[in-house]
Amino acid sequence: MSNKVYKNALRAGTVTAGVTLMMLLSSPAFALTRDDGDDPGPGLSIMETLGLFVGAPIALFLIIAGLVVAGDKSRKKSG
Repeated sequence: MSNKVYKNALRAGTVTAGVTLMMLLSSPAFALTRDDGDDPGPGLSIMETLGLFVGAPIALFLIIAGLVVAGDKSRKKSG
């Protein structure tokens, strides 16, 4: 490949990394003052966090996979 392709890829990667960095640094999570109307609720415990962000997605995956397998098995029997 030509040197021009590599330069374009490097330029695109640099722009993408720069934009991503700027978006992360301007995130509201870094805000030091509260906005009007902010009313944060109580924090989650470790178990609630694990259940919500680990357990629930795994359970949903297993339920959906089970429904797909059950539907596939019923289709093979009737066909």
